[in-house]
Amino acid sequence: MTASPLDDPVPRDLPIARDVGFELPERYNASEILFANLEAGRGGRTAVRSPAGDASYAELCADACRAGNALRAMGLEPPGRVLMLLHDTAVYPAAIFGAIRAGLVPVLINTQSNADLLGYYLADSAAEVAIVEHDLCPLITAETAAGSKLKTVVVAGGPVPDGLPVAAAAWPEWIAAAPAELEAAPTGRDDMAFWMYSSGSTGRPKGIVHLQHDMAYTHRSYAREILEIGESDVCFSPPKLFFAYGFGNALTFPFAAGGGAVLYPGRPEPEAVFDCVERYRPTIFFGLPTLYNALANHPRFATADMASVRLFVSAAETLSAELFTAWHERFGRDIVEGLGSTEMLHIYLSNRPEAKKLGSVGKPVRGYEVRLLDPDGREVRPGEAGVLWVRGDSSAPCYWNKPEKTAETMRDDWIYTGDRFLLDEDGFLFFRGRADDLIKVSGQWVYPLEIEVCLADHPAVRECAVLGVELPDRRMTTKAFVVLEGTAAPDEATARALQDFVKERLLPYKYPRLIEYLEALPKTGTGKIDRQKLLARDAEEA
Repeated sequence: MTASPLDDPVPRDLPIARDVGFELPERYNASEILFANLEAGRGGRTAVRSPAGDASYAELCADACRAGNALRAMGLEPPGRVLMLLHDTAVYPAAIFGAIRAGLVPVLINTQSNADLLGYYLADSAAEVAIVEHDLCPLITAETAAGSKLKTVVVAGGPVPDGLPVAAAAWPEWIAAAPAELEAAPTGRDDMAFWMYSSGSTGRPKGIVHLQHDMAYTHRSYAREILEIGESDVCFSPPKLFFAYGFGNALTFPFAAGGGAVLYPGRPEPEAVFDCVERYRPTIFFGLPTLYNALANHPRFATADMASVRLFVSAAETLSAELFTAWHERFGRDIVEGLGSTEMLHIYLSNRPEAKKLGSVGKPVRGYEVRLLDPDGREVRPGEAGVLWVRGDSSAPCYWNKPEKTAETMRDDWIYTGDRFLLDEDGFLFFRGRADDLIKVSGQWVYPLEIEVCLADHPAVRECAVLGVELPDRRMTTKAFVVLEGTAAPDEATARALQDFVKERLLPYKYPRLIEYLEALPKTGTGKIDRQKLLARDAEEA
């Protein structure tokens, strides 16, 4: 499949969609995820709970209509792009659904982006309007806007600052002048709906295009099947809305079910996360292993009240056995692991509360197919590892303006993930690293992630990352970056103990040759370990 401008509907059938009973009319607009709550009589129910202010479904729908009308009044026509650089408050879903309802395309941007990246996003998306949080407006400079089509900035969360290089308006006044009713644009279910950008670990980030029906598909396949979400549920996702995982957790799933979402606008520090759980009483909590680890190592962990949470979910990285056990012992409930991607929009591999294996990402979610292939393109047998391919009807059809990357990743209706997994005899899948992470150490092939998973189980290790690094003589070796528990000493004796621990559990040659102790591992804006920063750090020290 090659890149498409997507100004017209993309022809797609729904053979896999029928497996989950997924039926949508040809004419469909994704804003119905929100607006169906009015038809269901839930207008007075609280949709958003937040330190920045609550909002009912009726209020959220009215603000979405006002936003859509205001954008159209600026002269934007479908499928014009609207860049969104916002914190998680009720403004964000109103802006997203308002743009979609008007037939426009919201482009969700990481709030930790720098000015250079923001300039790239503006130019790549050709967005004419940007809705930006007040404290992020300093990123909008004449240099940032140069080479883009940006005409107007709408400022949320504060007054319009001086010095913006284009016309500007404050969100409250901007929407107040617009009508509170708006008919959904006559989009097709396969029309472009919204974009997210990849993290850009290699090269510039890629604009990942999603279609009008994708949100509804992830709700039907994952939220209803695995979470069994309903009207009484309140979802809290410290991972943010600009992140595909957070987008589903705190926007698609609660609104599609008629439940509620807790939106926290600040950094998800442990103290703030515990406060939100105790104040807003969510029933489903979504985190990453790094967040669960930070919570488990915070002094408040021993007394925190999380009794309202019926289901804990984790994704993106593998949970250690120690953390999984500590969580269960403290709260009496397991963390349910899964795996998804921005290309697929949300989780497509998952354990279930009643059927799970520690360390596994689970089995394919209903409505998705996967296959594991060896380098020759043959499917591997249970007990062997292969590269994962996945397909399902929430998959992105292309990367915007990146036909070569599209052709590399999106092959027919399959997504090539580049991730290696092992399939066990019961059908559970275990992550075994990137296909391109394989390195040769002392003449033997090694996957760094295998060492990392083993090392993370040592009681002295709080968190770790293992990478392949190049020595001055051009040989490759493995290096572990380790954050120790408070009582462990960062010395040679501990290093030897960690190396021996790996030797005893894996083949002896797989132990990490180098160990560096850190106070904390660097994280990306989505909360994952930033391996590129670790590699850069190592290169600077070499």
